[in-house]
Amino acid sequence: QVQLVESGGGSVQAGGSLRLSCAASRRTSSAYDMAWLRQAPGKEREFVSVIGGKLPRTLYADSVKGRFTVSRGNAENTVYLQMNNLKVEDTAVYFCASSPARWSLIPTTSYNYCGQGTQVTVFS
Repeated sequence: QVQLVESGGGSVQAGGSLRLSCAASRRTSSAYDMAWLRQAPGKEREFVSVIGGKLPRTLYADSVKGRFTVSRGNAENTVYLQMNNLKVEDTAVYFCASSPARWSLIPTTSYNYCGQGTQVTVFS
């Protein structure tokens, strides 16, 4: 079992930046793929980004590519999502999610574990 706790959400003007953090209850580097998902009001949850456990690779949704960066912290149980040039359409609850590492990364919302989420609001 892995518990995930997100932090770092807030309100920011369009064009601004935020950094989300995810703290896992156990060591996740190499053993778990760590992902970020988001859900806007009235919409389905969608994939944002994932960083691999078995392989040092990342994958991004087209809508955030070039603006968001996922990374692991020096502590082996933390993951970050740096969000730059935020847009109004990025407004959503952002969730940290994880699963035992796979050999390939896919843009899925299906993960074994998911946090409670942190709200990100971007205003114009």
